Amino acid sequence: MADLSVTQIAIGVAVLVTLIGYLIFVLRPAWGSYGRVWERLAAGFLSLYILVALVAVGGGIGAAIFLIYADSA
Repeated sequence: MADLSVTQIAIGVAVLVTLIGYLIFVLRPAWGSYGRVWERLAAGFLSLYILVALVAVGGGIGAAIFLIYADSA
């Protein structure tokens, strides 16, 4: 196993929590709301936009925190 830094572990945990949250709170309800397979697949595909939005908001918040910290240091 490669030596991992604390930052790499934190990023890995954040990715894992995001994917689990996406599966539980977004994809499962979208999949369960429809009866036909093609509707379920379409809902699952369209829910990827929500995942992208979650990642973009998280990245924006992280970038803002970094910039504020970099300016004050």
